Amino acid sequence: MTGARLLGLGTYRPGRLVTNDEITRQVDTSDLWIRTRTGISTRRIADDDETTVAMGVSAADKALAAAGLAARDVDAVIGATCTAPSQIPGTAPQIASRLGASAAGTFDINGGCAGFCYAVSTAADMVRAGSARHVLVVATERLSDYTDWSDRSTCILLADGAGAVVIGAAETEQIGPAVWGHDGSRPEAIQVPGRGDNSFRMEGPAVFRWAISLVPTLRTVCDRAGVAPEELAAIVPHQANLRIVEALAGGLGVPDVPIARDVVDSGNTSAASIPLALDRMMEAGEVVSGDPVLLFGFGAGLTYCGQVVRCP
Repeated sequence: MTGARLLGLGTYRPGRLVTNDEITRQVDTSDLWIRTRTGISTRRIADDDETTVAMGVSAADKALAAAGLAARDVDAVIGATCTAPSQIPGTAPQIASRLGASAAGTFDINGGCAGFCYAVSTAADMVRAGSARHVLVVATERLSDYTDWSDRSTCILLADGAGAVVIGAAETEQIGPAVWGHDGSRPEAIQVPGRGDNSFRMEGPAVFRWAISLVPTLRTVCDRAGVAPEELAAIVPHQANLRIVEALAGGLGVPDVPIARDVVDSGNTSAASIPLALDRMMEAGEVVSGDPVLLFGFGAGLTYCGQVVRCP
């Protein structure tokens, strides 16, 4: 076993569905304005009992079941989140404890919206190196806790949810090399300032331009994986908003390759958006086990990370 692969995928979507019309009762906007600028029609917002950890546990349970594994088989748990309920402890040890993964090593990664891809790459490297047999990656976000509901430029975007994958060994490589980078010169573009201000802030036009500039990076991801863009079964970018998703995927010039559009119904769930979107595509039969899909996360930092993986 010299490679790594996704063994199972699981997700959790909060029960509460918030429509654009509900948003218009809080800020001066309209359903048409929101759809035109973001493509979003609804988003999921967590109730009090749907904590970051609780959602992560539910998604992780499903991923383990899909992989045919028990919690005791997990050697490491990586939490991918920028909305942990506390700075210390992180989400991973709490999730591992609730699952019963008592022997697992645990740590969190805060890569913002690119966190899931960073965690997948880290987990795959751990498996290849022999540090772990099975690694559970849990991307779980409660962005509603950091939403300024009077800021119409951001409150229309943000949402909650969780997605998890189990990564294990493979005879042939099924998780391509990560292509990652950053532009740390613009930390103010996406931030939660802290020190009394815990509201999500974003310079929308600047982020849009930066995200679109990453199209050549998507080609590099394909090149590193040895997969031509037209050979992809799907493109699954971070679900920031529909305009960015379609512009990024469109830049590859492969109109026949399906694009994840989960943002329309689920909103922007940061690190959780990619596994949520991939799960939706698998449920719909748009992709099946073994299909090559391009994952690409980008956001706060500014950071980005992508890889081509085979569907579990």
